[in-house]
Amino acid sequence: MLKTSKAKSILKIKGANMLILKNKKNQIYTDDPPTVSSLVNGCIGVQQSNKVFISSEEAMYLMDIRNAECPVSFSKLMQRPAKYFGYKAWRDRGLHILDFKNPKVKEEIKKTKKKNLLRDYSLVKSKLPKTKTQGKFYKRDLMTVVDENIPEEIYYEYWFGQLGTYKTEHRGRYYYLDVYETLYLIEKNKLKTKTEKESIIKTAKKRHKFFELMYNVYKDWRKKGFVLKTGFKFGSHFRLYFPGATPKQTGKEWMHSKHVIHVFPYKHKLLISEWSRAIRVAHSVRKTFILGIPKHEKDKMKNVNLDYLVYHRKNKSVKKPGEDDPSYVMWCLSEEEYIGGAELAYALHEAKKLKLGLVLAIVDRETSVTFYRVIKIKLPQSKYEYYEIEWVQP
Repeated sequence: MLKTSKAKSILKIKGANMLILKNKKNQIYTDDPPTVSSLVNGCIGVQQSNKVFISSEEAMYLMDIRNAECPVSFSKLMQRPAKYFGYKAWRDRGLHILDFKNPKVKEEIKKTKKKNLLRDYSLVKSKLPKTKTQGKFYKRDLMTVVDENIPEEIYYEYWFGQLGTYKTEHRGRYYYLDVYETLYLIEKNKLKTKTEKESIIKTAKKRHKFFELMYNVYKDWRKKGFVLKTGFKFGSHFRLYFPGATPKQTGKEWMHSKHVIHVFPYKHKLLISEWSRAIRVAHSVRKTFILGIPKHEKDKMKNVNLDYLVYHRKNKSVKKPGEDDPSYVMWCLSEEEYIGGAELAYALHEAKKLKLGLVLAIVDRETSVTFYRVIKIKLPQSKYEYYEIEWVQP
């Protein structure tokens, strides 16, 4: 009995501040003066005369958090759980958010000032020395072994391959090259193997469906002076060092990479949870996660519906629709969905057209939301697209 009476008293207390919503022709609105005033002050809905019309997610949030009374049930209003939880997580942080179906969005986008949404990676010309060597390529392991005329200049000055054992060169005296390094040095006429280049590519393609695209990304960065090594330990394809990186120990410290690259072809799809895990692993070891989206000429972007126009913070205050520029567009996804390179490319393209950044809201099975900000990289003379992906806490 005590529990029942307590529950009733709580309902009465909540009911004292209840917001009143109505439904007509599948539109949720309110003409209740206190509710109208509350929604307008909270930048929720669209006011028309003495009424405020609100989206499904806005109505659900008011029912969920503000104890609003609505003739339509919460579950009937629900369209996509991921979209709702993305909205809720942003709102719960005291930030403003507009559904793309809101007519205010067009006006908000029109006044948006172009933002600097690029990370500039300077161009460095890389010219290899005249030295040349010969090795044997092993198809099963996709690796080349050099046991004579080891090209020490190429190794120490440009960090191709591995001499001895990684970080313990004294534990061995032979030289090893992975398949990407092998092909690159063959193309640059610095390495010769009995196995022809075309045969190496054919073998690698049987092992990796998107090998050519991965090699093209490797080559794209290498020819600009960057050093790429395996990213296996960090759940990515490559780890990236800036020009000048060396395998030599400087003082007591080893040089550590600060970036990893994951190649995401247009035709490839990844389970969101796997994709997110790779980003988290990179961030846990303080590395910037770079996503490479290479494509063939015939590849096309695939349309997706972006969910929200969102506002962040300025200095110590919160940005508001009607007063400030929006900050990002948001795309909400659940951990159980697959994301494709073509779809992500489209979302990034649309965000760029709107002069805004892209935020991905990833919803896990417990309704927790993780936000990732995507920023384009300016890599001069590159035909591919690269993006830094950062975990952000709004």
